[in-house]
Amino acid sequence: MRSLLLSLKLQRLSLSLLPSHISLSMISLNHRFSSHLISNSFSSSSSSSSSSPQPQVIQSPSRVGFLGLGIMGSHMALNLIQSGIDVTVWNRTNTKCQPLINLGAKYKSSPEEVTASCDVTFAMLADPQSALDVALGNHGAVNGMGPGKGYVDVSTVDGETSKLISGNIKSTGALFLEAPVSGSKKPAEDGQLIFLTAGDRDLYESVSPFFDIMGKSKFYLGDVGNGAAMKLIVNMIMGSMMASFSEGLLLSEKVGLDPNVLVQVVSQGAINAPMYSMKGSSMIQSLYPTAFPLKHQQKDLRLALGLAESVSQPTPIAAAANELYKVAKSHGLGDQDFSAVIESLKSRFQHSDDH
Repeated sequence: MRSLLLSLKLQRLSLSLLPSHISLSMISLNHRFSSHLISNSFSSSSSSSSSSPQPQVIQSPSRVGFLGLGIMGSHMALNLIQSGIDVTVWNRTNTKCQPLINLGAKYKSSPEEVTASCDVTFAMLADPQSALDVALGNHGAVNGMGPGKGYVDVSTVDGETSKLISGNIKSTGALFLEAPVSGSKKPAEDGQLIFLTAGDRDLYESVSPFFDIMGKSKFYLGDVGNGAAMKLIVNMIMGSMMASFSEGLLLSEKVGLDPNVLVQVVSQGAINAPMYSMKGSSMIQSLYPTAFPLKHQQKDLRLALGLAESVSQPTPIAAAANELYKVAKSHGLGDQDFSAVIESLKSRFQHSDDH
């Protein structure tokens, strides 16, 4: 076993020295070879272990599962497939799996079957309840987990939900990592997401090559719950910024300024954020092509406010923004981009004009 680990360390070092033009599919082949060796090593030593599940370090996993193929998950899984990774997919609406199957993905009919057939499984679900159902429900992912496997939840959920999933996964002897992402549809397409991870450090190290395919950076934040908290805080700030930006666009128009010029001014100043220039023009035209659904932004604000309340931290700005997103949802805008929050301000302004 010692010589095997030394061999793997040397292999990882040699991979790190490869020229940038070497394809990821070649690296993937090395991953598969390493995984085969480790799997055989685990098999030969498992007979001497105790009957209770024992966590095992996962070295260079070759078979990857992906649960949840929505706006984000479909592009994340696609990037893995296009990099030569052996990917098995599942989605509640199974028709969403077909485009990836056509590109080489395998398909299983339940989360349990995916985790049973894969070394590591990623899950990208819409909300805490969906994350719980997929992980712990009937034919859920936990039923296919065990020693030598890992579960990486990249959904945006609260810390308590993440800890509950983690506890159940780890009770099987598997490893768990929460890894919510910062970024929306375009960064997911371009492999430019930011992973905010917490949990088993060994699993973090094992799946880092996959993070590098799907994202531009990754942070390891310690214990389970810290990744969830960081993501909620980031999205709390983002939601508040978008609400304030919406106010600025409407106010500029009300006083006779060109809101398009406002976007240019903001984009060149200290308060610039990429989302202003990306979304400003379409917002002015009342167009909201969905990159990050408004209903998910409101969900994240709600969870962030709950987190703040749990530690007695006042968040009046986020609370006010949350009310605007709730109004927009009540107007039927939940599935449109979160920039549609501007419509809730329009309705208020129109109401005030009537008096």
